[in-house]
Amino acid sequence: MYDWAVSSMQTVITTAVFPIYFIQVAGADRTPEAATQSLGYANTVAAIVIALLAPILGAVADVKAAKKRFLFAFMLIGVVATAGMFFIDHGELLFASALFVLSIAGATGSMTFYEALLPHIATDEEIDRVSTAAYAIGYIGGGLLLAINLAWISNPGLLGLPSGDGITADQATLPVRLAFVSVGVWWLLFSIPVLRTVPEPPRTVESDERSTANPFTVAFSRLGETLREMRHYKQAFLAMLAFTIYNDGIQTIIKMATAFGTEIGIARPALIKAILLVQFVGIPFAFAFGTLAGKLGAKRSIFLGLVVYTGICMYAYGIHTEREFYILAVLVGLVQGGTQALSRSLFASMVPKHKSGEFFGFYSVFEKFGGILGPLVFAIAIGQTGSSRGAILWVIAFFVIGGAILAKVNVQEGERAARDADVNLRVV
Repeated sequence: MYDWAVSSMQTVITTAVFPIYFIQVAGADRTPEAATQSLGYANTVAAIVIALLAPILGAVADVKAAKKRFLFAFMLIGVVATAGMFFIDHGELLFASALFVLSIAGATGSMTFYEALLPHIATDEEIDRVSTAAYAIGYIGGGLLLAINLAWISNPGLLGLPSGDGITADQATLPVRLAFVSVGVWWLLFSIPVLRTVPEPPRTVESDERSTANPFTVAFSRLGETLREMRHYKQAFLAMLAFTIYNDGIQTIIKMATAFGTEIGIARPALIKAILLVQFVGIPFAFAFGTLAGKLGAKRSIFLGLVVYTGICMYAYGIHTEREFYILAVLVGLVQGGTQALSRSLFASMVPKHKSGEFFGFYSVFEKFGGILGPLVFAIAIGQTGSSRGAILWVIAFFVIGGAILAKVNVQEGERAARDADVNLRVV
């Protein structure tokens, strides 16, 4: 249910509604290019904040048995920032940027601790199905709220809001600003199940650690130890590195799809419909990837997703019509959630449970870097080729290189190393 909760922010704020509001309203006194650049900077700042904090706080959460408390704290930051977007007025670019950074940091930070719970609540046999089911439920939640928001944004009369000619600027933006508030309420409300019902994993210490030691001292010690001993978790590291690279390609497709569609002449209503199509196509196929992983294994199922993504890039190169763009959206929906969900569960199966917060802190860092390089390469490729069509073919390299590294991952060896690391522990 936390996937359901936080996906509302990812669809409405990150992808569909807020970027348009940011450029057209908050950046009203700037050129569209300058406003878009500011949005890019805000994304980068949020990534840096999480990159600095996630591994440290993840280790502290392990030592203090505080994963849920950190989850709640970051969730609350994100909820307040998202709801606060209601107060963004014309030209308030700095205020909008600050709230966007806090909302992204809240979502990403909370997901670090949420995902760290995965190896504690799911057995080895069910971890892939649990992760993919969560992604599917997230698609439902995010897609449903986005559809509701778009309904009242396009027809304010549904809520009895002012519409038509002669309304003030504040009245014109009210439906969108209420959508931001609805995300905060949705996010908070549907966070209750994980906070109330999922047990906090017990605090554990290794044989050479004192249970009374300062948690922050132990956390920094564990971080240093993990960095030194990463060779013992070679398979988990390789899986994380592979994910970083092929996720670069996935994130490039997610982030640049709207710009690509606009460039080739796809109308904005069709772009929004395509985003919704990805959400709802992704629901059954995220579940399907969980079933597929039970038969083929997570690693082979991810390979299948990467092959499809390669085909998506080739298909995108030649599209011209809305119908073809909708087909592209369907193809993305087939593999997007399943590939990312199985990457999460594959990594979770190869990390020591008593260091899951710490490892998923590193995972968040790598995931964020995986969202920076791809769009940068895409932009450079546009400069070299003159259009997004040529650039989309460059994205294939991320899937090929990431897949090649994934091929070197020995899953059984990684799972064995994680189990061995958990043997010499004491619950305190």
